[in-house]
Amino acid sequence: MKKSLQEKVGKRIQEIRIEKKISQQDLAAKCNFEKSNMSRLEAGRANATLSTLEKICDALQINYIELFKF
Repeated sequence: MKKSLQEKVGKRIQEIRIEKKISQQDLAAKCNFEKSNMSRLEAGRANATLSTLEKICDALQINYIELFKF
């Protein structure tokens, strides 16, 4: 089954977070999100707004384009 864009971006956030050795809890805290929200985003069960993606990119210190490299 084809993955949705939402799922692909969520998986990419998770991959980058793990590469940078940041826990899900720490990333959520840096973005002022609940850990459960970060978990849903990474699992592709939440539809992130552009402002949410911006916060995540800032916290991970990456360019937005990195989220779409899959």
